[in-house]
Amino acid sequence: MLSGETSVGRYPVQVVENMAKIVKNIETTHFYQHKNEPIEKDYNCIDERFITNRVCLAAVRIAKTTNVSAIVTLTHSGYTAFQLAAHRPNSHIIVYSGNRRVITMLNLLWGVHAYYYDMKKSTDETIIQVNMLTHNYGYIETGDFVININATPSYEGGKRIH
Repeated sequence: MLSGETSVGRYPVQVVENMAKIVKNIETTHFYQHKNEPIEKDYNCIDERFITNRVCLAAVRIAKTTNVSAIVTLTHSGYTAFQLAAHRPNSHIIVYSGNRRVITMLNLLWGVHAYYYDMKKSTDETIIQVNMLTHNYGYIETGDFVININATPSYEGGKRIH
């Protein structure tokens, strides 16, 4: 967004502050909110990512029509986080992974907050733990609605989503 000259000029902090104001203002406009509605695709072929794609789209639709504070997921490859971010939900996207390289990459995605998690627990225990971590990080409060997307078993890096 910023050119090299602008960002290293006399007033770099003010430039970044103004850019932040512009972005925040644009994101509140009617055009922006409707331009970034969930991307509806015609899935004519069923491939290995069909279920993941549909679950992510459904999660974003639920988040946009209810008062969901966060969509929480675990990922090994980062694919689920990319799909969620592509649909621009109004809630936080909190992603946990045991792959540090993927975490670094995911933190660059729109709306994604990625954290390291490598506990080898059952799916039920994992969901409880990541929701507690999400609460501890300040993204949700007690009583908030959260959508959890999780492959089972979570520690095997599988593609079976629940």
